[in-house]
Amino acid sequence: MRLTATKPLAISRRAFLAGLGASGLLLGSGLSSAFANALKLDSARDLQLFASALRGPDGSYALAVVSEDGEILFQAPLPDRGHAISFDSTNGRLLSFARRPENFAVLIDVMTGGEPLVFTAPEGRHFYGHGVFSPDGRLAYAPENDFENARGVIGVYDMSGAVPSRIGEFESFGIGPHDLLLSPDGKRLVVANGGIQTHPDKGREKLNLETMTPSVTFIDTASGDLLAEHSLGSELHQVSLRHMSFDGAGDVWVGGQFQGDKSETPPLMVHLGQDKAATALEMPQDITQSLQNYVGSVEMNKSGDVIAASCPRGGKILYWDVAKRSFIGAHDVVDGCGVAPLDEGSFAITDGNGALSFGSAEDRVAQVINQTAGISWDNHLTPLGILKSS
Repeated sequence: MRLTATKPLAISRRAFLAGLGASGLLLGSGLSSAFANALKLDSARDLQLFASALRGPDGSYALAVVSEDGEILFQAPLPDRGHAISFDSTNGRLLSFARRPENFAVLIDVMTGGEPLVFTAPEGRHFYGHGVFSPDGRLAYAPENDFENARGVIGVYDMSGAVPSRIGEFESFGIGPHDLLLSPDGKRLVVANGGIQTHPDKGREKLNLETMTPSVTFIDTASGDLLAEHSLGSELHQVSLRHMSFDGAGDVWVGGQFQGDKSETPPLMVHLGQDKAATALEMPQDITQSLQNYVGSVEMNKSGDVIAASCPRGGKILYWDVAKRSFIGAHDVVDGCGVAPLDEGSFAITDGNGALSFGSAEDRVAQVINQTAGISWDNHLTPLGILKSS
């Protein structure tokens, strides 16, 4: 089965504005009156929308919806720093997860309004910053730390009621589950077990770097059974497998973060499939040496034939040809980490300096579209769909 990027959600401009007003997010939340008027009156063009967590000029944190023009449409406050945002395209809801070791998730309905709902993982668990909705939006799956038993679990939440309700969990079959993907039919989860043991009493301290064993697991969502497990082997056991994307063929690309000696520069990009072994991918040595052993977001373009990987510590965006599994280019974006598909060939990129840029494998430099003074975009950028012009 060929996969493509999430099918664009056609969002009615009228319904979107009505939802913002009903939720109280329209006024006093970063949406300028000029841009509100532009949304109401401009019928000449469609706008792609994205969501990201951010830090504001005063140090507070928020979830924001931003257009492809780099204009922030609204902000909803978060209790602390957010990480990734999951989108329920069936019902028009956003789910923001806290950055570890904080333990909250915030559910926001941008279409119908209503107060944001804040909930936490149960006692003895905390979130890892990521989650995903089932295709119908009824369930959400969230990686969690069972920290007293040093194991990863996937919490299963019923999102159909007045408030989210945790209805179960199953093993992630590893330690430190971070990112996860859901197959389009909702039957398989792919989990990046970063391999790093942590405990909330120790903050962000990493407790098992000498023995860590990262893996990527494929899990049946109906039974919780392990379908497949892949790792890079003992020689690369300190490459923490963190963030992932499907490609157009349904294979998985993973970005790693090396936890070993800083003088070493092992490969950080990995390709695998449920029935395909994990393969570390090579890139030019000068590029590898510039990355500070850290890959952030990993995303495919809308055609499914190019993968982009952000490297905020090295200030670079990398591009890979899916069919050839080969490195095809890079350009600089200082502290750029959020990446999302923009069109058939290019990507939207957000950075810690408040900018939204466009980039592709053919570009020598990214094109800065807009920069919002005083804010810092967080690690991930989620595509929401297209705000229709009429």
